[in-house]
Amino acid sequence: MPLHYPFSAVVGCEADDLDDMGMALVLTTIFPEIGGVLIRGEKGTAKSTAVRALAAVLPPIEVFHGDRFNVDPAEGPDASPDGPFEASAVRTRPVRLVELPVGATEDRVLGSLHLERALAHGKVEYEPGLLARAHRGVLYVDEVNLLHDHLVDVLLDAAAMGRANVERDGVSVEHAARFVLIGTMNPEEGELRPQLLDRFGLTVEVAAPRDPRLRAEVVRRRIAYDADPAAFVERFGADDDALTARIESARARIAAVELTEPALLKIAEICAAFEVDGLRADIVTARTAVAHAAWQDRTRVTRADIRRAALLALPHRRRRNPFDAPGLDEDLLDQLLGDDELPPEPPDEPEPPRPPDQPGEGSDDSSGPDTPPSPPDTPEPRADEPGPDAGPPLGGAAESRVSAATPYRPRLLTVRGLGSGASGRRSRAIAGHGRRVGARRPQDGAGSLHLVETLRAAAGKQPGRARGGDRVALHAEDLRTAVREGREANLVLFCVDASGSMAARKRMVQVKTAILSLLLDAYRRRDKVGLITFRGQGAALVLPPTHSVDIAATRLDELPAGGRTPLAEGLLEAARVLLRERTRDPRLRPLLVVVTDGRATGGPDAVARSLQMADHVARLGVTTVVVDGETGPLRLGLAARLAGRLRAEHLGVAEISAQTLTGAVREHTGPAAPARSSDRRSSLSRPGSGTLNQPRPLPTGGKGAA
Repeated sequence: MPLHYPFSAVVGCEADDLDDMGMALVLTTIFPEIGGVLIRGEKGTAKSTAVRALAAVLPPIEVFHGDRFNVDPAEGPDASPDGPFEASAVRTRPVRLVELPVGATEDRVLGSLHLERALAHGKVEYEPGLLARAHRGVLYVDEVNLLHDHLVDVLLDAAAMGRANVERDGVSVEHAARFVLIGTMNPEEGELRPQLLDRFGLTVEVAAPRDPRLRAEVVRRRIAYDADPAAFVERFGADDDALTARIESARARIAAVELTEPALLKIAEICAAFEVDGLRADIVTARTAVAHAAWQDRTRVTRADIRRAALLALPHRRRRNPFDAPGLDEDLLDQLLGDDELPPEPPDEPEPPRPPDQPGEGSDDSSGPDTPPSPPDTPEPRADEPGPDAGPPLGGAAESRVSAATPYRPRLLTVRGLGSGASGRRSRAIAGHGRRVGARRPQDGAGSLHLVETLRAAAGKQPGRARGGDRVALHAEDLRTAVREGREANLVLFCVDASGSMAARKRMVQVKTAILSLLLDAYRRRDKVGLITFRGQGAALVLPPTHSVDIAATRLDELPAGGRTPLAEGLLEAARVLLRERTRDPRLRPLLVVVTDGRATGGPDAVARSLQMADHVARLGVTTVVVDGETGPLRLGLAARLAGRLRAEHLGVAEISAQTLTGAVREHTGPAAPARSSDRRSSLSRPGSGTLNQPRPLPTGGKGAA
């Protein structure tokens, strides 16, 4: 068994001086009800190393020998589905660290029918999944922001109820699933789904140290570990043992820690001042403060405990949309906490009220020593004004820079046909989960067993096979897996005209708002996005395809406009990116969104070259949408002509909004004849309606699947 890197050897995780990452990991193991930890940071910052080392410093637990569900023997011999157990079967073992791969199937996480015993012996037996294995332990998800949505739903249910319910394949099992959920992620690869983000009790941001001495120490320790792992682990063995003892002592002391009424009111005041959503932040902050007091060997929550808890529990709950950066204003936090220590519990008898004419804490002339000053009201900048960080225009007065207005819910743009890409929420695809539409032979060992079609394929071959009694003789060629139709994620590549013809203030605000709305939609649908801009003398890929939609939003906000319109160069750059991404991942189907008014002014033959390049892009067979940025009563219609050459859907900027689409449908149907859901689906599938779905025949079961 390989030796893990010691927890106390991670720089910043020393027991006497824990950094934010080490403190968050320790506190959530002292008080698991905190709800786990999300560690965000750039690559190469020891996130995974620290998490994998954590299990080695946790105190061991007692379990029944042979129990696959890891129940606590104190709950009784019948608490486990594998029970009952004898009292003599109690064993002590280390805490498990169970890793959940981002590509795991739902059967592997929840558990499913034991196929070998079902087919060989005819017995229906449940095989536990990763949630059962992680009970009373640590469940670790690396790159948690890339986790498929159906697995996110499973984790949300288990985290909310502390139990897992399995109702599938003739199996009905319910078992406990209480674990410390720890996730690590690189924000450059995309953000986390808000529902799962809120389930993490604590969040920390990590970065590589800038002090050369600390960086040198990290390298020195890693070299020593690689040279002789056993000696290195032994070198830090005493520190890890001391850390284990301190965690165990804090667990035993946590029930005696007093959360006084002034401390609880201060926590509520802080959460209200930072305008966090819901009350989960108050609960998590209180639990974290109690755990920190126990860690510091205190019996009462203090101001320092609340401050450390707020810094860990509140930053990720202040985000109002996916493009907001997490963080907490520490100056405001210190103002709210005040300089004085929290008073003890107030007496039961209330103080007599002061006379109205006597100045004091209740009068209007005094704010009191513990009352924090209110933050000054700062007017929000208008959407059509450049922000304070916009900087000087690039290229003179002909350029302008404006910000987008409030994004709206856009209409759904999808890729034509039926794909087979990674799980997402945009285009139709053959996926690992979803509606079952047929069966086929196993491919690469993937897919769930389609039992009915398997038995049907074997039924006609039974007379020629040796059978044991009345049992069905199954061979490998009889196996069939279910074909399911779901949704896939796509590459949404934006090719944006930032020329002078698009630089009109109102027009650019509309265009940026439409793109920002589509970016927000791409975030929700787990898409990969890229951004190309063209203006002046050429085109540039300002954002290579990435899952980090918030970076795309930042680049969009910083985008200046002005100069000529090199439309041909923009389309050429789009073709290069599409071909490169097709080579990297052939299963990732692209959706090209060209935002322009169609006015090509990049030379004397600019229009002819643009139409020629449009024909080249059309030959790639990529689903394309042209968003027409031309507004006003007098229009040349050049973007519509470009859309025809690209074989693309042509939409005006205003048509991106789903509300505009709904209003158009209502105008045609009238208020007295609302469209049925099936009618709406069929109407949106017609050419020119804005959706790009075209149905394709699906595989069927039976002999056709063979």
